[in-house]
Amino acid sequence: MQPRALTFCLTPNLHRELVRSQSNYSRNLTKRRVLKRVEGSSIRIRFVMPFDNQPKLDAAGERSTYLSPLSTRYASSAMRETFSDEYRFRLWRKLWYVLADCERSLGLQITPEQVEGLRLAAEEHFPLPLEAAAAYEAKLRHDVMAHVHALGDQVPIARPIIHLGATSCYVTDNSELLQQKRGLELLQRTLWMCIKELARFAARYRDLPTLAYTHFQPAQPTTVGKRACLWIQDLLIDGQQLERVQKELKFRGVKGTTGTQASFLALFDGDHRRVRQLDRLVTERMGFAESFPITGQTYPRKQDFLVLAGLAGIGQSAAKMANDIRLLQHMKEVEEPYEANQIGSSAMAYKRNPMRSERINGLARFLQTLVLNPAETASTQWLERTLDDSANRRLAISEAFLTADAILQLVLNISRGLVVHPRVIESHLLQELPFMATENILMAAVRAGQDRQTMHEAIREHSVAAAARVKDEGLDNDLLERLKADERFACIRDRIDALCDSSEFVGRAPQQVDEFLDEHVYPALEARHELVPDTPAENSILDSAGVIRV
Repeated sequence: MQPRALTFCLTPNLHRELVRSQSNYSRNLTKRRVLKRVEGSSIRIRFVMPFDNQPKLDAAGERSTYLSPLSTRYASSAMRETFSDEYRFRLWRKLWYVLADCERSLGLQITPEQVEGLRLAAEEHFPLPLEAAAAYEAKLRHDVMAHVHALGDQVPIARPIIHLGATSCYVTDNSELLQQKRGLELLQRTLWMCIKELARFAARYRDLPTLAYTHFQPAQPTTVGKRACLWIQDLLIDGQQLERVQKELKFRGVKGTTGTQASFLALFDGDHRRVRQLDRLVTERMGFAESFPITGQTYPRKQDFLVLAGLAGIGQSAAKMANDIRLLQHMKEVEEPYEANQIGSSAMAYKRNPMRSERINGLARFLQTLVLNPAETASTQWLERTLDDSANRRLAISEAFLTADAILQLVLNISRGLVVHPRVIESHLLQELPFMATENILMAAVRAGQDRQTMHEAIREHSVAAAARVKDEGLDNDLLERLKADERFACIRDRIDALCDSSEFVGRAPQQVDEFLDEHVYPALEARHELVPDTPAENSILDSAGVIRV
């Protein structure tokens, strides 16, 4: 039997590998790595050169065109890859292979060689002819058909059955759902690692008293660990919401041009059972539990809103945490990590700016507005479908995932390196604690035999004087010294300091931390142990030189 011809397009990367060495041995070794994947098949490989229209680089090595900062500065490489053209187009090829394989298994006249050719073309290391596809698209003005033709050129034997019975949304919608599925998995991994790091922080500072603030005015004390639990609880809600969204994420499946499956019904000679089987088989092969039972040409755009709403929740939680850290860093109580050579200001060399937290707030503001796009898109689709969703979704969905990823990378970095300054916290606490302790002092004096009204007036007088000293003269709070010097308080003078022990004013905060971690956080982390490895990974916002991209 004559071997079938299968064309490999030499992409720039593969070509560089082949010509890196002048020796035939090196070139043949590289070819063999590719050829090994088709060993034993009846398919012959042919290498051809691609079109020479790669984007040119300027002298600085940057492309002379706009690139999203999410790709160049903020998002992780894994998330960038997930929403890249190459990853999406490889999903198209996998979808075409799975469709053909399932159609063949249900009796359509498709040969094993045709399916094998599509399988090989869907492999990760198979060259992807992006230049050839771009040339076809310039001619045909249709991205899906451009890739159908490019794939047909590479796998001529399968050309007659590529995309058989399908509409464009079979590959576009389903591949986007696969991208979202993987994106949700990546976000959950980082999110639960953030929760784990913050849980360590909360446990460490479970009983360190600190001033609480309502209206950003001093209020009854809490603990540093208890405050961190507020951040963790929000992230827990986000993690659980992302899991719900991912679990309920449905595949578009095999539905045809307007969702009626008419083309597949014709292919299977009116056999409804096999059409339903095809939909189910393709859905399962692509890793989904179920597909939408009813669609128009596209899957319901309402699902995009539900996904992006979950991502926007991450922005809300991270922004609240970042705002808190910015306020605390202003007071010098808690600081985000600071690199040894980091510069806070080009003019003010002493500055230590909370730039990570500020960046979180900026990115979160952008992320929370993106959810408006799928809401509008879902509400304005006409009948079975209109194309005004396309451009908007290309922007909103990918940008939302990359932004949420960038935010969580920053939260993870901050969580691993938060710096606490207990002495500063204590100093601020002591400025306010004497006022808060006055009720305890009053009760102790009454129990020692003093008149309540007399002692209340004495405390009021001293409190007013101490407050004036703090506000008008900028001096320390000397209320306790004033009370100790007042003979009316001589009966409890030696107990006044003990009555102002800060640990007595935090209520159940330490116990609440323990209970929250033991009953909610640790069980949730244990149930997701595969997402949160025991050994912390390197912070992915650091580049190869260990520099954080601002």
